[in-house]
Amino acid sequence: MQPSATIRESLNTPVAGRYDVIVVGGGASGTVAAIAAARSGARTLLVERGGCLGGAATANLVAQWVAFFHGETRVVGGIPFELAERVQAAGGSDGFHRYVMGEAAGTPFPLRVLPFNPETVKWVLDGAVNEAGVEVLLHTTFARTLLQDGSIAGVTVETVQGRLAFLAPVVVDASGDALVCASAGVPAKNDGGERQPCTLSFRLSNVDVARFRAVPSEQRRALVLDGLRRGELFWESLSFVSTPGGTDAICLMSRIQDVDALDARDATRAEQEGRRQIASIVGFLRREIPGFENAVLADVAERVGVRETRRIEGRYTLSEEDIMQARGFEDAIALGAGPMDRHQPGGTGIRLYAPPEPFEIPLRALLPVEVEGLLVCGRTLSATREAMAGARHMATSMAMGQAVGTLGAIAAASGRRPSAVPAAEVQQRLEEAHALFRRAQIASPGQTA
Repeated sequence: MQPSATIRESLNTPVAGRYDVIVVGGGASGTVAAIAAARSGARTLLVERGGCLGGAATANLVAQWVAFFHGETRVVGGIPFELAERVQAAGGSDGFHRYVMGEAAGTPFPLRVLPFNPETVKWVLDGAVNEAGVEVLLHTTFARTLLQDGSIAGVTVETVQGRLAFLAPVVVDASGDALVCASAGVPAKNDGGERQPCTLSFRLSNVDVARFRAVPSEQRRALVLDGLRRGELFWESLSFVSTPGGTDAICLMSRIQDVDALDARDATRAEQEGRRQIASIVGFLRREIPGFENAVLADVAERVGVRETRRIEGRYTLSEEDIMQARGFEDAIALGAGPMDRHQPGGTGIRLYAPPEPFEIPLRALLPVEVEGLLVCGRTLSATREAMAGARHMATSMAMGQAVGTLGAIAAASGRRPSAVPAAEVQQRLEEAHALFRRAQIASPGQTA
């Protein structure tokens, strides 16, 4: 949606607080960034547009954390793994499971994931940020970046109280859409082409999961292809996870094409089209899929899940070659596991392939060009489209969050710009916090949760 005219606004916005680090976006990466900053001694504010923390895991009902493991070797530690343990201890998950992505698409890809009850994750994350001393503002929408002499000075936000300003020398953009970066004038990568489709997830109760699991994969694929032919399914997927007890199915089965999630009208259409597809999918599952005969629609995600919008121009661009050739970086601050996961724009397929080894993510890919004091984490990192598809998984994003939250706190405490803090200083703090960021740290294959 392109505006046809402009108006000039003059605003007097009250300053509602001063902080060392502000994190915009309370998804997986932003929540961990805020915890890391606060634990490192920074006065930290976390702002989130929705009513809960967790992002895709909770509001989008994705309901599993992917990429803690490369094969059977754990590659993410620190705060993310601590949160995984806390979710299990709270009864929200019965541990890491083997899960096969892309099975119904004919491209089966086994991996270890942590499925969970999103409702439990919400209050576990509430407890974790409160214990760390993070100030949290929910139902708070980012409005504008505040700059002074080319450096970050803070942000303005919209709340139920109206527009407010918060000041800080370091801001972490964990918005998923690089909203802070865009407002600050940071260039975004423009490599053309259609963006990956969106998905609106939903939960069914009263599902006989064991009966479904007993259906051979060839039969599942045949059923899916028949559903596609009849126009009742929308991509090659019977993908779902269950909460502990195994009587429900949280389904990632809608596929909403031709959406620019940065366009307000497109974003609205995506939500409505997602619900239309869910109505069709649920009817198909009840009629055709063993185990779903008595299923009841229990929940639809708060918002559509978006795989791809902006990626920033950073001080290094992570490439598919970096990942597939297992290049090492002196400033490595996180490990990724993949899979390389590309949902076909305009089609019904998915491309999945594994990096040969865990891959290192350099700190420079999280430092935007041109603006000091601004950091990013999650899927907006500086990466090619293909590399982002392998690095956007939630455990990897959380590991990035711990790194930039730690860096932000170090910079604020010492009065330095984040770009002036040596990577070795960040790495030392990460190692002390049991984070994993170099392949050399990883235990031999077979390490499990």
